Amino acid sequence: MPAKRRTARASSGKGREAARAVSQRRTNSRQLGLRFTRRELLQLGIGAAAALAWPARSRAAGLGADVTGVLEKSGFVYVSPLLASGAESRCHGEVWFGWLDGSVVLITSQHAWKARALARGLARARIWVGDHGRVGRVLGRDAFRAAPSFDARARQEKDGAVLDRLMAVYRTKYPDEIGSWEPRMRSGFVRSERILIRYEPS
Repeated sequence: MPAKRRTARASSGKGREAARAVSQRRTNSRQLGLRFTRRELLQLGIGAAAALAWPARSRAAGLGADVTGVLEKSGFVYVSPLLASGAESRCHGEVWFGWLDGSVVLITSQHAWKARALARGLARARIWVGDHGRVGRVLGRDAFRAAPSFDARARQEKDGAVLDRLMAVYRTKYPDEIGSWEPRMRSGFVRSERILIRYEPS
């Protein structure tokens, strides 16, 4: 075979090999890019699901629209700690509250029965929502039991930022009374004479 022809064939063979190598690198790049995109989409999907789930904590806890709707508007809740047997305690009372992050949050004296119950380890409670008068008064006797209700788990909240948020809610909900109460609530919280309690629907 003439030397020129052998040289031409050799050059042609090297050219084809180089072309195949370039094509393979492009294919690999596309495949890698596709895998990366899928990972990104998966991460975005997980993030989106978490973001959608966060505002729906109350729904996840099983609260119906009748309860959440009243919680967002009501000025009072009625709270009863639950005994170890699951029975209600004898303590029932209407209290101010804030509906924060899917939980009922309130501030109370450390000597109040709600705080004492929590200190005794009674972390479960039953909550009714609405304004039905003072418990034990003639006009309000047991009327609260007809209100929307749910069971919850209680825990002490020690974050001062939560107190700030609760006070902001109180200023909106109780504008005529909060002026005289907020200083006492804040100073009591600082001195541990009052505690924040968070009731999370269970």
